[in-house]
Amino acid sequence: MAKELMYGNHALVEGVIYAGCRFFAGYPITPQNEVPEYMSIRMNEVGGVFLQTESELAAINMLFGAAAVGARAMTSSSSPGISLMQEGLSYIAGADVPVLVVNVVRGGPGLGNIAPAQSDYFQAVKSGGHGDYHTIVLAPNSVQEMFEFPKLAFELAEKYRNPALILADGLLGQMMEPVEIKGEPVDPKTLPEQDWWLTGCKGRERRVIRSYDLRPGKLEEWNWRRWEKYQRIINNEQRYEGIQIDDAEIVIVAYGTSARVSEAGLRLAREKGIKVGLIRPITLWPFPSSVIRELSRKIENFLVVEMSLGQMIEDVKLAIEGRSKVHFIGHPGGGLPNAQEVYNKIAEIRSKR
Repeated sequence: MAKELMYGNHALVEGVIYAGCRFFAGYPITPQNEVPEYMSIRMNEVGGVFLQTESELAAINMLFGAAAVGARAMTSSSSPGISLMQEGLSYIAGADVPVLVVNVVRGGPGLGNIAPAQSDYFQAVKSGGHGDYHTIVLAPNSVQEMFEFPKLAFELAEKYRNPALILADGLLGQMMEPVEIKGEPVDPKTLPEQDWWLTGCKGRERRVIRSYDLRPGKLEEWNWRRWEKYQRIINNEQRYEGIQIDDAEIVIVAYGTSARVSEAGLRLAREKGIKVGLIRPITLWPFPSSVIRELSRKIENFLVVEMSLGQMIEDVKLAIEGRSKVHFIGHPGGGLPNAQEVYNKIAEIRSKR
C-alpha cells in the first residue's frame, strides 16, 4: 500500500476522521494549531461539524454534549489549554461519557514555550481535574501512530465509557514522516446505538446522564463502581513495545519522542557489546507495570529517559518495588535528549556494576 508524507498534526486529523469522528470543537494554541486548521477543511469535506470555540472551557463542554447524543467527538490543545479543560474533563469522566482529547505538549510550566516536552505526564495520568477518576492515556512515538491511535482511543473510550487522551509532543506534531493508511475507515452511521445515548425518548423510558448523585451515600457507590471499571482497564489494557529485552542487562524505559532517541542510544550500546533493552509504554494509563515488575526480578539497572524533570520515573519506581536501581536522564522546558547522551549514561551505569 502506498505511503503519503504527512505532518504529525495532519496525520492525527486524518486518523480522527478515519476513526469515524464527525465532531470537533477546539481553540487554537501552538504547537497544535495545524490540527484545528486542517480539521476545519476536512470536517467540511466529510460532512462533519467543526467549531472554533471562544475558549478551551467551551470546547471541552461541547464535547460532553456531542458525545452524550452518540457522536464520536474530540478536541485538541496544548498544555495550558488542556489545563483549562480539566474541570470539564472531570465532569465527563464522572458521567462515564467517552470522548477523545489530544494534548500536543509544549514546554512549561506557565505559558512556557512552543518546544516539545513531556511535562504534562502527571496531569494526564494522575487526573488533572478534581475527584477520583482516570483517563485512558495513549502515547504515540511516530507520525504513523498519530494516524493510528485515534481509532484505538475511541474504541477504548467506548468500550469502558471513559474519556481517552492522546499525549503527543510538539516534535511529533510538527515532524513529517511517511504514513500508511491501513484498515477500513469507520462509517459513523454504522456505529450501533448505545443504551445510554440521549436520542429522545421515542416512547421508551427517559435517560439521564449526570456526573453526580446528591442522595446520601450514592456518590460513594458511583465511585466504587468506577473503581471496579478502572481495575478492569488496568488488568486488560496495559500496552507496551518491548525492544531487545529478552537478553538485556540494562533496560531503558521511555515513551514518545524520548523512546525514539533512546532506541538510537540502544543501538549504539549494542554495537559496543552492551546488552540493552527498551520498554516503550504505549498506554501511560494504565501504565505497563506488569512487564516492568517482572523484568525487575532479573534486571539490576533501569534507565528512565524523559523530556521533563522526571514524572514517569515515579511509576517505574512503583512497578520495580525497590528491587532494582533506577537512573534518569531528564530535559525540561523543551530540551531534547540525544542518542549519544543515552549511550554515555548506559556506559556509565555498566562501568559501575
